[in-house]
Amino acid sequence: MTKFKIKSGDTVRVTAGDHKGSDGKVVKVLKDKNKAIVEGVNMVKKHMKPSAQSPQGGIVEKEAPIHMSNLSLLTSKGEQTRVGFKMEGDKKVRFSTKSNEVI
Repeated sequence: MTKFKIKSGDTVRVTAGDHKGSDGKVVKVLKDKNKAIVEGVNMVKKHMKPSAQSPQGGIVEKEAPIHMSNLSLLTSKGEQTRVGFKMEGDKKVRFSTKSNEVI
């Protein structure tokens, strides 16, 4: 299993594809597919059948997963950065390789 450098709750920017340049917060990371769901990005329309939860049915807009290779982490200043790991005492932390700040 691979170790991902992007976790849920991180702010990311899409670097490739139809939604290139869009920013959003990671809602969920799908580890088995190497994808992440980003809030407000890659919206798709899904046709829902009437059910107990939605008796009306209809067309619902929801976020579709984006591959991790197309996402870049944003620092607190809003610039894209790569992520590295280092030890601080006895704890392993993620840090921005651009500004060297702990994420």
